[in-house]
Amino acid sequence: MEPLFNFLGNYWWLVFVFGGMAGGWAKSISKANERRHRRKVELYKLKNQQVVAEQASQAEVAVLMAAHDAVNHKWLDYELDVGKLIDYPLMSDVREPLTVAFLRAKKEADGLRPAAAADITTAARLAEYRSAVRSYEIAFEIAEHEAKRIKDANFTGPERDRLATARKLLRIAEDVAATPAERQTAYKRARKELDGLIVLPDVTLAALEAKVAGMIDARRDPEADAQMA
Repeated sequence: MEPLFNFLGNYWWLVFVFGGMAGGWAKSISKANERRHRRKVELYKLKNQQVVAEQASQAEVAVLMAAHDAVNHKWLDYELDVGKLIDYPLMSDVREPLTVAFLRAKKEADGLRPAAAADITTAARLAEYRSAVRSYEIAFEIAEHEAKRIKDANFTGPERDRLATARKLLRIAEDVAATPAERQTAYKRARKELDGLIVLPDVTLAALEAKVAGMIDARRDPEADAQMA
């Protein structure tokens, strides 16, 4: 141990040199650890922000899909109700620019609609669907407002008389108190009155025919049961 003490006694000043170097190394290690910690915190924040952004995007897509459905249901009310299309014929008149614009906007929105909210994963895709839904909403509102404003004003006097007759006949066709023969006859005459005036969508005709046929079958079943009895 004596040689060591002699060395330290002669070279005591080396303590300050190595002490300073050790202090520098310690500071460097501390700063490096601090930088790594900051990077971890920043990375965590970025990941958390990304998760929040994705959740927000999915929530917005869900809201847009609900708005899309709401307009579709409004249009479906016309498609399944011939009386409404007779009262507001512009809604099914593809010669009218506003109707064409609404139907095009519907087609575009339907084409961009995702199967699920999570299917839209990019901001560009979200913006595209948002724009389509907003355009669809506006186009429908404009077309409906105009249809309710003008009603049957675009038709001549005799044509309006035919529309009025068709309304009465459809009421008979859907009247549960009428006989099956009366309903069938009224339905056929209503179709004839509307021919050349209003082009009814296929889904509208299918819904009307199913309704009339259902009423006829419901009326016939008791008669058939009575005959079998």
